[in-house]
Amino acid sequence: MRRFLSGKGLVGAAIVLIMLLIALLAPLFIPDTFATQMDMRARLSGPTLNHIFGTDQLGRDLFYRVVLGAQTSVMIAGAAVLMSIVIGLPLGIISGYFGGVIDNVLMRLVDTLLSFPALLLALTISAVLGPNLTNTIIAIGIAFTPFLARIIRGEALRVAQMPYVEAARAAGTTDLQMIIRHILPNIMPAIIVQGTISLAFAILAEAGLSFLGLGTQPPDASWGLMIQASRDYLDIAPWTALVPGAAVAITVLGLNMFGDVLRDVLDPRTDP
Repeated sequence: MRRFLSGKGLVGAAIVLIMLLIALLAPLFIPDTFATQMDMRARLSGPTLNHIFGTDQLGRDLFYRVVLGAQTSVMIAGAAVLMSIVIGLPLGIISGYFGGVIDNVLMRLVDTLLSFPALLLALTISAVLGPNLTNTIIAIGIAFTPFLARIIRGEALRVAQMPYVEAARAAGTTDLQMIIRHILPNIMPAIIVQGTISLAFAILAEAGLSFLGLGTQPPDASWGLMIQASRDYLDIAPWTALVPGAAVAITVLGLNMFGDVLRDVLDPRTDP
């Protein structure tokens, strides 16, 4: 708990909480029309009282687009990480608990996916399926699954060798009961920590896919789309890239800081 209440833990938790509140509550107070309303007379104008973050090449307010873009990024990243856990959890537990041929077959499949860089794999899947919000979630979720499966497999393998597991097996506990009662509860801290850190990489992946035109599509607000659209105006309107870029950087930084502290708190092998 002392680690969590340290400066790093508080800063990370505060950033994550603020971003979650923005993603959840902003759409309730800011209509979508605010992010898509164009004013060509104010295009590429710098920060002013009327537009505190300036406007883009179509005169759209960057503040509203960044705030509503948080909903898109957080929703896609959260859904993708959840998908990777849903797929990777049973793969990792079955592989680590049963071992043998099952472990070899499943891990060779995972190793095959790990041989591709996560972003390249997500790009390939998104290109095959087509660029839209649902396919972006599927692409990122599949790309992140092997990492989760590997970590879960290692934790399941470690827990399966514990004395209390051997005692429960000797007492006649079935494999399903063993997994539900002993394996899964004891690997949850590792899943929570890895899921938190994976959120940061998923946000970067979503921004990268959208930047390349294979993620979120207009007119939806997306940090990656905003950065992509600003490329031709960096010399005259650098804020069009700095604002969404700062949003991505701050969110990823907060998630990484929060994940590091969460790992120290939940890991029983670290010193108090």
